[in-house]
Amino acid sequence: QVQLVESGGGLVQAGGSLRLSCVASGRAFSSYVVGWFRQPPGMDREFVATNTWSGGSTYYADSVKGRFTMSRDNAKNTVVLQMNSLKPEDTAIYYCAAGTRVTAQYNEYEYWGQGTQVTVSS
Repeated sequence: QVQLVESGGGLVQAGGSLRLSCVASGRAFSSYVVGWFRQPPGMDREFVATNTWSGGSTYYADSVKGRFTMSRDNAKNTVVLQMNSLKPEDTAIYYCAAGTRVTAQYNEYEYWGQGTQVTVSS
């Protein structure tokens, strides 16, 4: 069982930055793949980024590539999503999730946090 808690969301102007954190508790967090997803208002949940359990390989959605950076510190059970050059279309609830496969498919992830709201004003 893994519990995930996101933090760091908020309101920011376009072009600004936010840093989201996902802290995990429970057993063997370092053996899980962690992904970031987001759900814009009125839309389906979409993939943002994911990386391997070691953090050695990270994959990004095309819409955030070059602007967002995902990192993880297994010793601290923490995953971070650094978001720069934010755009209004990045407005969404952001979720971290844990699973056993490196995939962009949200239904492959077993554990989910409660989400944190990110709002980017123009």
